[in-house]
Amino acid sequence: MTIKHNQQIQHNHFRKDWQRRVRVHFDQPGRKLRRRNARITKAAAVAPRPVDKLRPVVRCPTIKYNRRVRAGRGFSLAELKAAGIPRKLAPTIGISVDPRRQNLSEESLKVNVERLQEYRKRLILFPRKSGQQKKGDASTEEVKASKDREGALHKINRGFPIKHAVAVTEGAISDYQGDENVYRKLRDARSEARLVGVREKRAKAKADESAAAKK
Repeated sequence: MTIKHNQQIQHNHFRKDWQRRVRVHFDQPGRKLRRRNARITKAAAVAPRPVDKLRPVVRCPTIKYNRRVRAGRGFSLAELKAAGIPRKLAPTIGISVDPRRQNLSEESLKVNVERLQEYRKRLILFPRKSGQQKKGDASTEEVKASKDREGALHKINRGFPIKHAVAVTEGAISDYQGDENVYRKLRDARSEARLVGVREKRAKAKADESAAAKK
């Protein structure tokens, strides 16, 4: 930058001790182990409750990514109602709720309702006070059996992984003709759609020309 008029002379500081301020990430293996130990400690502390809340299956936004599914913020009120789970009970039994979310398709509603129903079947709900079962609580035998395998119960949500759905199309992949050039067919269809008006005009002019020649 050039100096103009009566301005102060620049003082460029290029002799800072930058090597003392360099951030390195040599602690990544140690942090990985620390996070793993923290997860194990948390799972042992909250056992036999699940570590993570159950979350719905939702589609990623935009045309580019809507073929993929991922975990959503929480189940909608319509999904909870269809599954027969009260909205105030859901957070207390490990189900995440998002009252703002809306179901835009019957498919997503059906998938998440089935997910909730399967979770409810496998859930073992301990009574608040020992020996005082309320409606929906597990029996004494179920509580005893679950305590015997307490170490594995914190993985209850691991049994509900979110899998990518495979689109079902007519015909199998083996029916596809390997010598068929799909790219060429798409380009031809695009060209025909783009030039349909020009070709109609050209055909009409040729027909008028032939009709005038016959006269």
